[in-house]
Amino acid sequence: MNRNQHVLTVVTAVGFGILVWVGTVQPQAGQRGIPGTESGLATFQTRCSVCHNNPVPGAPAASAIREMTPERIYDSLATGSMQKYVEGLSDIQKRRVAEFMSGRPVGSAKVGDAKNMPNQCRNNAALPNPANGAAWNGWGVDIANTRFQQAQAAGLTAAQVPRLKLKWAFGYPAGESANGQPTVAGGRVFVGGDNGFVYSLDAATGCVYWSFENGSIVRNALTIGPITGQGSARYAAYFGDGHANVFALDAQNGRLLWKTKVDPHFVARITAGVKLYNGKLFVPVSSSEEFSSGHRDYPCCTSRGSVVALDANTGKQIWKTWVVPDEPKPYKTQSNGVILYRPAGGAVWNSPTIDPVRNAVYFGTGDATTAPSPRTTDGVMAVNINTGELLWSYQAHENDVFMGGCTLPTRGDACPSPNGPDLDIGNSPILKTLPNGKRVLITGTKTGEVFGLDPDNNGALVFRVSATGAPATGARGAGSIVWGGAVDDRHVYYGVSGIGLTALRPASGERVWVFTPPAPAGGRGGLLGAAPTAIPGVVFEGASNGMLYAVAAADGKQLWEFNTAQEFETVNKVPAHGGAITSTGAVIAGGMVFVGSGYAISNGASGGNVLLVFGID
Repeated sequence: MNRNQHVLTVVTAVGFGILVWVGTVQPQAGQRGIPGTESGLATFQTRCSVCHNNPVPGAPAASAIREMTPERIYDSLATGSMQKYVEGLSDIQKRRVAEFMSGRPVGSAKVGDAKNMPNQCRNNAALPNPANGAAWNGWGVDIANTRFQQAQAAGLTAAQVPRLKLKWAFGYPAGESANGQPTVAGGRVFVGGDNGFVYSLDAATGCVYWSFENGSIVRNALTIGPITGQGSARYAAYFGDGHANVFALDAQNGRLLWKTKVDPHFVARITAGVKLYNGKLFVPVSSSEEFSSGHRDYPCCTSRGSVVALDANTGKQIWKTWVVPDEPKPYKTQSNGVILYRPAGGAVWNSPTIDPVRNAVYFGTGDATTAPSPRTTDGVMAVNINTGELLWSYQAHENDVFMGGCTLPTRGDACPSPNGPDLDIGNSPILKTLPNGKRVLITGTKTGEVFGLDPDNNGALVFRVSATGAPATGARGAGSIVWGGAVDDRHVYYGVSGIGLTALRPASGERVWVFTPPAPAGGRGGLLGAAPTAIPGVVFEGASNGMLYAVAAADGKQLWEFNTAQEFETVNKVPAHGGAITSTGAVIAGGMVFVGSGYAISNGASGGNVLLVFGID
């Protein structure tokens, strides 16, 4: 134990208190604390699970705490009945626990409503058909997740890109991390953040049409599409949140049309964009369970990843396909009385890809949290679009069983040996038709490899190469692909963290060029790991230091850059600053570039709360 840690012991049941803390307290992580709320879950798992995930009289279940407001949880820790049990905790640690368990920042409910903003739109004219006109709808702009915007819809040429200037900025009230990728449709921007609100803004001016308080973090891109049987609503805005709820809102005014919870687990969540096709909504279900699940007081592991198909008009479930098919069952009771379960894992944290030719849905899968790891983990699954039946799967990495907290002195019996190496396939598979008419399904790995599968031959491997320039080793080292890629008629592009933006041939995986960001004087350039975005002749890529780059698709030469890691004057008068661009990428429609700055989910990333919009004069 180091000198900055303290030991807290539960003395008695807490009665009307909210949280019980057990074990060591981690040192404070800086003025703003560890970015993102995931650190709050890790603290909860390692300090609170002995009472809140196991039957203890007087202690509310973790699922009940997740339904509470962040203010209620925080007040209990800071000044309420739990104060005496958390002596030595920093204020930021208390806030992070409250914010993860509730799914939103403290104080966000009071300031997030659009009705309190000075830039309300004067006229809410009828929303045009989102299928017409310039749009970037959902995560990958199309059902194939190409992240390539055609010339007419882009409204921006390679020659114009160097003239891009900031047009307006929108600040997320009380936000600390710009999570959601914006969606552009019908001349409007639809976007969510970590403050528990979704917003509809005017694409040209940034004025706000409406907001909807869903109550939890929205890390994914909204999808806009037609809806029937819901009164006067013609088009709906679909999205998922940090509590595994899926919403359909009237895209015109933000009115709730339906809400469906797709998984009851207390840490189930939706981190990627839903996909709409032919009246069905395909929902990827992820989880936070593995963060510190190896602590001996946590009853690991019971969360499984899945994809759920819903009726887009009603929200009713059509089918649900688990990555880990068998239901978890108890297999051991530790000496402290905590019960362990298996099998579990396989979180899905990428937007599904639709293949109308094969009547299939494709998605990447996460690692297992219990051994043995099923062959459907760390790979790509293909399921029938109507029934969810498994068609085929390809496993990129075998025997990857990972859980956080297994390096702690308080590690439990559930910790795998070896632990890791945590090689989820977190990015959406890209479906591409090649010039010769053949098709390939492409995705990347955390080991910096890119592989192509044949969707017309049961997922047979077409190629598997290293995108780092070094021989493929199958191990995690220099270079990692996490968030996704983009493809045009010439190349497939991936931000390879630690290497740069890499262009490869989609038929073979042959590497063509690499763009490495210029290093500042006396330092190193930011890491390029965000999902790239392509238009004819240009690729946009964000960096961990907040830089946004545009490079030539032919050779990777830089065309434009902008530093988003700064303070901005916003149209809604909310103090805002940018930060890291490490996950969601830029979206382009109607001659404008939209990007969220400040996705802070990992150590070393700088948080921010701003949506930036660029155009040319």
